[in-house]
Amino acid sequence: MAEEEKIRISKLMSERGLCSRREADAFIEAGWVYLDGERVTELGTKAFPSQTVTLNRAAQAQQTNRVTILLNKPIGFVSGQPEPGYEPAVSLISQGTRYQGDRVKQRFQHSQLKGLAPAGRLDIDSLGLLVLTQDGRIAKQLIGEDSEVDKEYLVRVTGEIAPDGLKRLNHGLSLDGQALRPAQVDWLNEDQLRFVLREGKKRQIRRMCEMVGLRVVGLKRIRIGGVLLGDLPIGQWRYLREDERF
Repeated sequence: MAEEEKIRISKLMSERGLCSRREADAFIEAGWVYLDGERVTELGTKAFPSQTVTLNRAAQAQQTNRVTILLNKPIGFVSGQPEPGYEPAVSLISQGTRYQGDRVKQRFQHSQLKGLAPAGRLDIDSLGLLVLTQDGRIAKQLIGEDSEVDKEYLVRVTGEIAPDGLKRLNHGLSLDGQALRPAQVDWLNEDQLRFVLREGKKRQIRRMCEMVGLRVVGLKRIRIGGVLLGDLPIGQWRYLREDERF
């Protein structure tokens, strides 16, 4: 086999869903990664895709302890990096804001906030389901380039939709010079649409609606893959359960 057919082990681990690339590098530095049974000792080590990469028990235990949190984000909070005058959604995570109906028997600890990051955006003017996770595998599943996880939104609108507007919302619009992937859009009542998307460009739904003559006056995300917002109150959070899958 030619040398150029090899790829970095960290990339191989990410592609196989073992962990994120950043986590892979940390595990390699800790001596927790094995290639065909031999410990990997150097960052940047390459391997053939046919080779076997495994993690030791310490790495597996660390992954098990990483938390994923579901938050019903209120309007006025930003998903990720704070903006002047606004708080990031992660600032809402505390014992006092935990949903009383959370069925996961896990104690909240301040250390769970370390490395807790949003897996996908929900803009400042929108509310609903936001996933915050310490687990790079879940982040990759939700926001990776090849993610197939769909997201469902309830969207309240005003204005007069163009004659072919609903058809174009489903397929036929472009943003930032790129054709959008097919969506699933239908009317729930005279002023509310349901959107199901498999991508998440910045303010995508609002911009899509503007292109067909509508203005969004309310936007709520109610589902990500197989995980529902359900009856989680605004501003409260719960842990992702073991039986839930995106």
